[in-house]
Amino acid sequence: MIDNNERRVVSVIVVNEASVLSRITDLFSGRGYNITSLTVAPIPDSKYSRLTIVTAGSVRVIEQITKQLHKLIPVLKVYEHTDLVEKEMALVKFPITENLSDINALCSAYNGKIVNVGDNVIIVMVADEPKRVDNFLSVIKRYNPKEIVRSGSVALER
Repeated sequence: MIDNNERRVVSVIVVNEASVLSRITDLFSGRGYNITSLTVAPIPDSKYSRLTIVTAGSVRVIEQITKQLHKLIPVLKVYEHTDLVEKEMALVKFPITENLSDINALCSAYNGKIVNVGDNVIIVMVADEPKRVDNFLSVIKRYNPKEIVRSGSVALER
């Protein structure tokens, strides 16, 4: 049986110009599709940007989204990732009173490290697969995080 609401990662290459992001998000919202994660960055040494969109839907829904995205003028290429490398990053702020060595050991297990130590807080960063970032954020709750910031997914086809 096919899951009708399966997680999907779609990349969109666009001309880097004003209002492109708005037009793409309008396309999703206008059709009632949710964007779980959206990351946008310019492609180095070009006039283009890459949008990495994480959404959910059936194969048919993703095909519809892809067709609609192709109709937007500044869109050059749209593809759903099938064999990909996907990463996310999270920054977490902890009170300085928490156990630094325990937090550092946890960060190391999730491709992370302590990136800043202040008078009252430490800030750590992890960069890993989205499910592993989920796990890290679950495990570190016992260390009383003061603030958590999580990026969206970035992905490249193998």
